[in-house]
Amino acid sequence: MKLNFTNRGQLPIGLDIGHNYIKMIQLAVIGGHISVLAASKYRIDARIDGDMAARHSFVISAVKKMMAEGSFRGNNVVSCLPNDGLKITSLRLAEEENGDIEKVLRKEVAQRFGLSSEEDAVQYMLAGNVHHGDAIQNEYILFAADGNLVKEHISLMEEAGLKPVGLDALPCALFRSFERSLQRQEDRDRTAVFIDFGSRFTTVVFGRGREITFAKQIPVGGDNFDEAIAEKLSVSMADAEILREKLRKERTPSGSGIAAGEVEGEGEVEGEAKAAGESGEAGELDTSTRQVIVDAITTVSEKLVREISLCFRYYTVTFRGKRVERAVLSGGEAYEQILVNVLKRQLAVDVEMSQPFRGFDMMNFNVKGDRRSCLAEWTVAVGLSLKGWKESGKSEPRRVLSPVTSGEAEGYERN
Repeated sequence: MKLNFTNRGQLPIGLDIGHNYIKMIQLAVIGGHISVLAASKYRIDARIDGDMAARHSFVISAVKKMMAEGSFRGNNVVSCLPNDGLKITSLRLAEEENGDIEKVLRKEVAQRFGLSSEEDAVQYMLAGNVHHGDAIQNEYILFAADGNLVKEHISLMEEAGLKPVGLDALPCALFRSFERSLQRQEDRDRTAVFIDFGSRFTTVVFGRGREITFAKQIPVGGDNFDEAIAEKLSVSMADAEILREKLRKERTPSGSGIAAGEVEGEGEVEGEAKAAGESGEAGELDTSTRQVIVDAITTVSEKLVREISLCFRYYTVTFRGKRVERAVLSGGEAYEQILVNVLKRQLAVDVEMSQPFRGFDMMNFNVKGDRRSCLAEWTVAVGLSLKGWKESGKSEPRRVLSPVTSGEAEGYERN
């Protein structure tokens, strides 16, 4: 039985535009129960990589097609800025500086990022109190983005026929997707780290209860695996991607839950790779090729996990006595088992895979192939749609230092 959410409970569309995929999802909430109204996923043509104008046009066309063919209701949308355009840093202020916090943060934005608090988008949140010698200081997380990039992102959504009602930072959307599950008091008193593995960036977010306490972006992702394989085997990036997927399917028959041709736009890209001389599904990897691939992935994984370990070290030193108890993995590259194994060896915490749809009514989730996996790659998109949900007693921790300086952006929700 399908419920009618036309007049109540309907949340905005969550739009996650990644490097390789576009994901759109719309949720509805009635009486605290969450249902999926519509979901769609589209592969971005790898041949337009590096051509920003072509990518812009492709995304607009793809979103229009997803809206036309899906069951989305209305056109209100919440999206997040691309990782490569978002700047994140942590800083501490003594108590005497807190009275003029905006002046201090404006100076930090200019010095660290070369941005202007008058023209660019800047937000911050209080992460908590830290001990510095005998003094107690406040730790802040600062988010900044070039104003022109924000305007371009807004324009892209509007050209696709959508109405932006909120802009978000990926770390906040990531955390929001998990935050709703913190029902028990013991969960709210525990510290967890949420790690989203993408194609070009890895986002690390530490949270305690309903507060984000540390966030960092690491410029290492799935593309680095493919680059390492391509270099070792002297093959193209497209062939390296296929070889890595073949290894993944050998080790885990269900693969990532996304079979070739089962996602919108996938067949065309796969066809190009086959034309390049790789059969895709046919044949097994020979022993020597398999070992080269494993070694390449392991080397990149160890580099990435070292960076994540430094985040752990910073957090435990900054927030004394706040032990991290678990790590939750999400993103399209979270299915890379070699990476997960390295992470488990290096981090002394429980490691689990994200399940962003746990407890949801998924009657209307009809994205082909995805039901075979835990759907970790949908975590950010779910968090974006949930931005429209105001729970009782819940408030967003972020404050705005400087609004987006675009007339088009007036009236957008910035919580």
